[in-house]
Amino acid sequence: MKELKAILPFAKPYRWWIVAATVCMLLVTAANLTGPWLIRSLVAMVEDLAAGAGAPDYSYITYLALSIVAVYIIRALSKFGTDYISHCAAWNMVRDIRHRMYDALQRMSMRYYSDKQTGDLMSRVINDTRTFEVLLAHAIPTVVVNGIMLVGVFVILSRMNLTLAMLTLIPVPLLAWMVLKFSKISRPLFRINQEKVGELNAILQDNFSGIREIKAFTQEEYESRRTGAALAVQTRAMLRALKVTNAFHPGIEFVASLGTVIVIFFGGRLALGSYLPMQDLVAFLLYLNIFYQPIMALGQINEGLQQALGSAERVVEILQAQPEIREIPNPVHLRRARGEVEFRNVSFRYVDSIPVLKNISFTVRPGETLALVGATGVGKTTIASLIPRFYDPDEGEILIDGIDIRKLSLNSLRRQISLVSQDVFLFNGTVRENILYGSPGASQAEIIAAAKAANAHDFIMGLENGYDTKIGERGVKLSGGQKQRISIARAILKDAPILILDEATSAVDTQTERLIQEALNRLKENKTAIVIAHRLSTIQDADHIIVLRDGEILEQGNHRELLAQKGLYYQLCQAQSADRELAVEAI
Repeated sequence: MKELKAILPFAKPYRWWIVAATVCMLLVTAANLTGPWLIRSLVAMVEDLAAGAGAPDYSYITYLALSIVAVYIIRALSKFGTDYISHCAAWNMVRDIRHRMYDALQRMSMRYYSDKQTGDLMSRVINDTRTFEVLLAHAIPTVVVNGIMLVGVFVILSRMNLTLAMLTLIPVPLLAWMVLKFSKISRPLFRINQEKVGELNAILQDNFSGIREIKAFTQEEYESRRTGAALAVQTRAMLRALKVTNAFHPGIEFVASLGTVIVIFFGGRLALGSYLPMQDLVAFLLYLNIFYQPIMALGQINEGLQQALGSAERVVEILQAQPEIREIPNPVHLRRARGEVEFRNVSFRYVDSIPVLKNISFTVRPGETLALVGATGVGKTTIASLIPRFYDPDEGEILIDGIDIRKLSLNSLRRQISLVSQDVFLFNGTVRENILYGSPGASQAEIIAAAKAANAHDFIMGLENGYDTKIGERGVKLSGGQKQRISIARAILKDAPILILDEATSAVDTQTERLIQEALNRLKENKTAIVIAHRLSTIQDADHIIVLRDGEILEQGNHRELLAQKGLYYQLCQAQSADRELAVEAI
């Protein structure tokens, strides 16, 4: 199956561990086969004594007892080796799969995530891969060893009585049919259960991330009902799968027990007719339990195997997904760009039928500042997202220093760009770790210099542990302005030649805006800057301003030129001036 072909190569680095675990299982098998034979020898001696042949040999009984002790010790040690080594191999394989999935997800473009739920992706990486432990640590060794055990037991039974051994095979076709039937029915059910687990994780992830909004809008009861409904759906999906499982295992045991009935019925007659020695009848009954045990074990492991295969389908979807943004063979590695950015007839759409950008062309020379202006949804942020290749344009070219960015390696392209946005993302670590994120090798002096340039040093030193203060998930322990200044410090420390500012001051008060604007002015020095701003007062000094409407360039020029045109930019400036006057009058 394609799922197994995709997953099993991950076991290759641990093949010798699997071999070692299989050897241990073979020793367990040998011990299991030896025990009944030793008991058969004891029964044979007792039967000879009962028939008046020979004398009691107590030393032989001692030998048998010590031999059985040795067999049990070997079996115990081998069982430990089997379990521990196979689990080491299995969990290391699971770790490798999870790592590969994470790397695969990192390569995906932003478009890939637009219709994916974070909780479901997390469930695939953590929950679905967990079932592969059963595949490697249990299923594969069990299939190999129990297959050998099945053959070994049948050979021993055949040596004792071929006819009776053949009769014990009567239930085997029925058992094989039951295993195949179970596989066909249970696998889709286990896949559905894994999908429901993913949906449940998605709800929980959303709710934990949005707990502030849940409380603010008093939606605790609604979210409790929604989560409870998801839990109930997942529980029902699991119970449907387990219903099949719980019916399957007793059925397997019942059919296997028919073999014992066959031996008692036919073997008893053979023994009474002196066609079968008593010790062979006892040994037959002991070995028969071992004979059907592999079949029952295979049936039981099939449950875990079906869960693993159901999960594998969801995992393979990620492993085999092709990233939309890909490098060409032998891409150009740009060391440090001069900073010229050019759009040539660029068009883009998120959905095929809805264009977002239409034939956009402009050039920003090194060291210049370009401002993008327009109503919400006209494509300003899309332009900013196209430059670092979060998406690729449907038509046209984007060039940096005259090189099409699709010819650049992604790593070298993105090293040329620093991004400061309105929606600041900080990691759940220290202030120092977040500032260092773009430049891991920077010194403490460089970190402090960047923080001072971002007007962040003073408030950082006022925190409980200064630069070593834990800021919580997404910087929850900091104010919006503080988070913004840390993100600016991060961009200053990176010192990339191209700077993208996406409404970096739109969500703060006037005093904080002044501090941030001062920091941004320092950040823009000697850099090519592309600024998206709703507050037009912050972009009046831009070298070039582009006014967008419906994904097209409506007007362009500097502040004075656009005011003179008395078009949309002039109207926007007038409207914002009126708003400021009203605010002053209200104060």
